[in-house]
Amino acid sequence: MAPAGEKKNILKRLDAGEVVIGDGGFVFALEKRGYVKAGPWTPEAAAEHPEAVRQLHREFLRAGSNVMQTFTFYASDDKLENRGQTLSFTGRQINEAACDLAREVANEGDALVAGGVSQTPAYLSGKTEEEVKAIFMKQIDVFVQKNVDFLIAEYFEHVEEAEWAVQVLKASGKPVAATLCIGPEGDLNGISPGDCAVRLVKAGADIVGINCHFDPETCVKTVKLMKEGVEKAGLKAHYMSQPLAFHTPDCGCQGFIDLPEFPFGLEPRILTRMDMHKYAREAYNAGIRYIGGCCGFEPYHIRALAEELEAERGFLPAGSEKHGSWGSGLSLHTKPWVRARARRDYWEKLKPASGRPFCPSMSTPDSWGVTKGHADLMQQKEATSKEQLEALFDKASQGH
Repeated sequence: MAPAGEKKNILKRLDAGEVVIGDGGFVFALEKRGYVKAGPWTPEAAAEHPEAVRQLHREFLRAGSNVMQTFTFYASDDKLENRGQTLSFTGRQINEAACDLAREVANEGDALVAGGVSQTPAYLSGKTEEEVKAIFMKQIDVFVQKNVDFLIAEYFEHVEEAEWAVQVLKASGKPVAATLCIGPEGDLNGISPGDCAVRLVKAGADIVGINCHFDPETCVKTVKLMKEGVEKAGLKAHYMSQPLAFHTPDCGCQGFIDLPEFPFGLEPRILTRMDMHKYAREAYNAGIRYIGGCCGFEPYHIRALAEELEAERGFLPAGSEKHGSWGSGLSLHTKPWVRARARRDYWEKLKPASGRPFCPSMSTPDSWGVTKGHADLMQQKEATSKEQLEALFDKASQGH
């Protein structure tokens, strides 16, 4: 095992054409395990329950992840204090703990550590560029102190805020990746994926792409549009995709958060490991070399990505020791009809049933049509009041 300082950095790996496998969705995975609260989705578990975060890192590493992303999603001070939330740890303590855990596990293999920032309540509330950048800087100071290997600005609905984040991250001197949570329609101001990508590259991003909000098919399609825009502008970048592990063919421009099933009824939409094989191949064929996942991705999903790209990577992850490729392990089953499923073509042709005879295959998303600056998106330190909730309930029942 090579010490962290001797590992090939992210840009050298991508420049060499290597496939980099990302990790999965920590907030959703840890919420299901009882360590994250749905609603704020903040990562205080890094300090409160480090053993849970460490174990999830290890499972992703064993599944094939080349990057241990710090569990710092929504770890900006303004988000940690939003809407009456009170925590026992400061933002700095959470960010420091997350960096230490990611580095500890990364050093158990050939993985890199990526420090991540995400969109802020301050931006949604109309704060100035200077104010928003100051929030990012607090996290960056920790990442630089902890010497993470590279930085990611992820989960941005507005390219303007992502540009501001990239500019702050770039000042660190470390490689920078930037991913938006948008679909083919563009960001929430209607700026196309191609134009968004050009702006991010010009701001200093070395790697651009999409994460969260949409399924793999939609995300790969959107990254293709970003790639076209960058190439048309005569610029160069590497590309990444970290989609949801949920099918979202019925989503609008804001993705799965508009689905009525979000967040507690999404399980019927989960992608199978066979879907993940398809995603990995389509992403690779599209020229995407940083391939990972976001909300809904569990370690077995990441293992499927690594197994699909075994030939390109030249090896299988440790987690494949207990997993026969394409069901080959089923040849050991006691029942003959299950042994008959020990073949690739069976699983590739399977159309999984939901077992829910009275449920629709798709939903009608909420479409409130609000974005930065709208009164409904103004954030506050105080807890959401009963009156505010009742007003929202009334608005929802009246179709907005």
